[in-house]
Amino acid sequence: MELVVARIGRAHGIKGEVTVEVRTDEPELRLGPGAVLRTEPASAGPLTVETGRVHSGRLMLRFAGVKDRTGAEALRNILLIADVDPADLPAEDDEYYDHQLMDLDVVLEDGTAVGRITEISHLPSQDLFIVERPDGTEVMIPFVEEIVAEIDLAEQRCVITPPPGLIDDRAEIASERDAEAEAEAEAEAEAGAKAGAKAGAEAEAAGDDA
Repeated sequence: MELVVARIGRAHGIKGEVTVEVRTDEPELRLGPGAVLRTEPASAGPLTVETGRVHSGRLMLRFAGVKDRTGAEALRNILLIADVDPADLPAEDDEYYDHQLMDLDVVLEDGTAVGRITEISHLPSQDLFIVERPDGTEVMIPFVEEIVAEIDLAEQRCVITPPPGLIDDRAEIASERDAEAEAEAEAEAEAGAKAGAKAGAEAEAAGDDA
């Protein structure tokens, strides 16, 4: 199985080093020195990791044959792809590979559908599930035990207990906006009616004077 394990970012320094956006829970295994990675587009690879280090919370890699900043800049936004055995499982019971989590249905504890996991973003502070909602919008769910209550691979679902405000209730917001618009329209109509009545009264008074 082929999995995207990183995306190459900006060049760093003048000796061919690049930053990478990690998309695997095991960067030391998938992106370690000696790892040979296919690329997307394929014409850019394969690339062999020569060195790796962490700088200011970001992983920096240097690839064999890339010796200067110009070569590093040419690799920007290229995806790195590793071969992974689908039967492989993480050592810890509460850990998962990205391919196990992709496409899981995300639901609340009462079964309410939230969406489907379409991407896992590995940030320095935490991992995020990128969840596509039925209306096509996306919501980010932090992969922490306070929010992700259960991962059920057999049922292909992820149960979450989001805090207030994490999941945007667009229907409720739309309803509030409609109510506000209706109130504004009523206020404008009332003001218009008062202005019309006043103008009528003034015109009648002017006629009486004549």
